[in-house]
Amino acid sequence: MSEERLIDSPRAWLTVVATFFSSAVTLGCVYSFGAFFQSMADDFGTGKGSTAVIFGVTTFSFFWLSLITSRLADRYGPRPVLAAGAVALCVGLWTTSNVNSIGIGYITFGAGAGAAAACAYIPMVAQVGGWFEKSRATAVGISVAGIGVGTLVMSPLSARLIDLYGWRSTYRIFGTVGPLILLVCTLMMARAPGAAGAAPSRIREAFRSRTFRKLWLAGLSSGMALFVPFVFAVPYAKERGVSSVAAATLVGVLGGSSVLSRIGFSWLTNHFGTFRVFRFGAALCPLAFLIWLSAGSSFVVLVVFMAVLGVGYGSFVAVSPLVLADLFGVVGLGSLMGIFYTSQGLGALIGAPMAGRLIDGYGGYTMPLLVALGFGTISFLLLSLIPTTPSGNLAAAGSNQATVPTSTGHVVSALSSFDDRLLELEDWLDE
Repeated sequence: MSEERLIDSPRAWLTVVATFFSSAVTLGCVYSFGAFFQSMADDFGTGKGSTAVIFGVTTFSFFWLSLITSRLADRYGPRPVLAAGAVALCVGLWTTSNVNSIGIGYITFGAGAGAAAACAYIPMVAQVGGWFEKSRATAVGISVAGIGVGTLVMSPLSARLIDLYGWRSTYRIFGTVGPLILLVCTLMMARAPGAAGAAPSRIREAFRSRTFRKLWLAGLSSGMALFVPFVFAVPYAKERGVSSVAAATLVGVLGGSSVLSRIGFSWLTNHFGTFRVFRFGAALCPLAFLIWLSAGSSFVVLVVFMAVLGVGYGSFVAVSPLVLADLFGVVGLGSLMGIFYTSQGLGALIGAPMAGRLIDGYGGYTMPLLVALGFGTISFLLLSLIPTTPSGNLAAAGSNQATVPTSTGHVVSALSSFDDRLLELEDWLDE
């Protein structure tokens, strides 16, 4: 079959199925960490700040290692990368289940689960983007919905298994079943046809774009807020008398609502424009933290908070590949997504442990929630400074289609000197 006929073909949809399940397994393991949090803290005798570092290191390694795995998938294809992820997940979870020091856990879980997620998500989504033209938004939306389904299922499942067998045996179960699923997904994946499937790195080109650099800073700010509930929503609820399984269901609510938004928001981009939808999703993050601040001990309000945050989070995940494709095209999309998502990884590494330290220091959750609210607001404001085309999309890099709104033009000008400093990152990233 010619490469043109492969685009949007049934073979293309098989890569969607593989990406859905691979991301569900790996990110489900990572994002269900809140269910393990208190058991691990009690076992290791550590505070919230120190325990939260495990999640921060894992998420950081996930996003930053995606720089390497995305490049490898662009060059060698997705199958060897996903197979490596299966091995990393097995080794990481089994090793973590046997550690007796939280410091070693930073390495085993961070390197194992983080590397597995780096192999199974961003490089695979980039391949999906190259397999489609007409149905790209829908295909990417379904693919990334795997994270939400994985979180929806694995967080309460983790809590139940921990109650029955303990956190160590639960990781051994996940470390056996998860890699087997990834190996099946490996057989279904294939390199995207045409130029989109193999391309040179575009990191230098990305950081030459002021629009991309503003997107990266917005991603950093949102990451410092977004991942706080993944770690602390479950302990917060349990401290207020909610059962462990019901508390873990909160993260499941976040995952479930993100599934709906990942599919629905991808459809909305056809009507309102990719970047306009992306920016609306970012606005939901600070709104969600306002809801958490008013929740108190109400489980219902906590569910509403997680649902609103999940919709915003799902929008970011589903629409960001489309935003990058609008800006740069699909050639080398893996490396573009890899460098963009490093902002979220750095945000997670800083945000979640910082929230834990604030909880330990202030003896409550108000201060870290206010800080998270502030970072979410900064992210939305940064996105509001980026001009769009009349259709609500980003203009292609180097294009003059987009114009800066007069009401924000002076602010963009003021930021330009700071943006120029970010070009120094190019040489470091190319080393």
